[in-house]
Amino acid sequence: MSPLDKLRALIQRLTPGGGMAERTVKSGAWLAGQNVVGRALQLGFLAVLARVIGPGELGLVGIGLLTLSATKRFTKIGLNHALIQKVEDDVDSHLNTTWMLEIGRGVLISGVLLLAAPFVAGSFFGEPRAVRLIQVLGLSPLLLGFRNPGIVYFRKDLEFHKEFVYKIGGDIAQFVVGVGYAMVHPTAWAFVFGFVAADVTKFFISYAIHGYRPYPSFDVDVAKELIDYGKWLTGSSILYFLYSEGDDAFVGWFLTPTALAYYQYTYRFSNAPATELSQVVTSVMFPAFSKLQTDPEQLRNAFGKTIRMSSFVAFPSAIGIAAVAPEFILTVFGEEWTPAIPAMQVLAFYGLMRAIGKTFGPVWEAIGRPDYVTKMSAIRVVLIAIFIYPMTDAFGIVGTALTVTGIFVFPMLPLDIYITSRAIDIPVRSIVYEFVYPFLASVPMGLVVWSLGRISPFGAPVTLVLLIAVGAVVFSVNVLALQWVSNWNVTNDFQRIYRNLAA
Repeated sequence: MSPLDKLRALIQRLTPGGGMAERTVKSGAWLAGQNVVGRALQLGFLAVLARVIGPGELGLVGIGLLTLSATKRFTKIGLNHALIQKVEDDVDSHLNTTWMLEIGRGVLISGVLLLAAPFVAGSFFGEPRAVRLIQVLGLSPLLLGFRNPGIVYFRKDLEFHKEFVYKIGGDIAQFVVGVGYAMVHPTAWAFVFGFVAADVTKFFISYAIHGYRPYPSFDVDVAKELIDYGKWLTGSSILYFLYSEGDDAFVGWFLTPTALAYYQYTYRFSNAPATELSQVVTSVMFPAFSKLQTDPEQLRNAFGKTIRMSSFVAFPSAIGIAAVAPEFILTVFGEEWTPAIPAMQVLAFYGLMRAIGKTFGPVWEAIGRPDYVTKMSAIRVVLIAIFIYPMTDAFGIVGTALTVTGIFVFPMLPLDIYITSRAIDIPVRSIVYEFVYPFLASVPMGLVVWSLGRISPFGAPVTLVLLIAVGAVVFSVNVLALQWVSNWNVTNDFQRIYRNLAA
């Protein structure tokens, strides 16, 4: 069998099919692959720009992305979530109305950014150089508004092999265009052109890989149905921006664009492994949970396995990143970025909290209670608003990082656990139990890696590679030891996943 035939056979084997468990696992494999490849391209892109352009220019990009994100979050109406949550498999009757609503939203966002850019960049952030960047970034929602609405089936039917092509195609375009431009003109425009190129590519791919062809028509009843479900998601989206990016906006306003670049970059890189896992969980398990919403026992079992796997990956990822942060910053970004090291170490633990916390939202949405997400987000926003100013004033971006992380540790995570236990009738101790063993396996690993990093005689790049290898070995040994002395059997879950992939 030729290498090409082997590749085709592998793709055929991994194409989602069969029962719900097999389809969910194979979809998760595709989405995990998508997130690994996509995140590698994105982080590689950001790392190149960090060295070529520097934090000053990237702070301008941060202002542009914050402004774009705010307008998108404040106008999100959760259309795809509403379609995925529907029990019916065929939602074609809703797609044209969805398309028209998305186009209207894209036009609105682009218009707002065009008109508001001078005020936002010049008056609020005090950086008039970001005006044109914001206006060009406004092309992104306009392009995505016209994309094929049929792509909702990729998630609704767990066809993530198609979404892989859609997303990775855009990431490749961003990397090629952005890095290519940066090599010739090392300015903030390299990021902007790469960002827009990704959305142009995704627009064309959406029509190339799905056969649905939308046409202008609008059903008022369908629109009311979609918006009625999405109203809570709109609220939670606004609140999500305030608690997940409001800290970025505060840093950009209160400190400087350079401080914003430090904060945003350390956030993205420190959170990447843990939050990419949570993205897989959210994207795969929401449609899977939705299909199990009428079977409480299966829903509880699926949730238990999900949080077990999330914790198993999130704990070592977060603790490991905190331990290697000094070597990572020096190796990937350079000495110009060393002031960001303490913030990265704190934000690594925020990534851990996010990865765990993201497990609860899909359950609430699947059982028809998206209002839980909104209400919990509101509490978090209020707490951040209370503490972020004094903490940032006292400790800079480290104080900002401590604020968002500390609030997640208490009271948000305990509240998430309690609400979920009541919503699906699962004991609190059963949820907390899933955190114990990953914690016990990860903490000794983190201590070993941190200690070796402080005494290593090698340069940062060599030390980083060695520390990652040592960390992986120590964690693996700890896992095997814990399984030997207790009833923790996480390897059984991996074996089950492998069997479903091989089926």
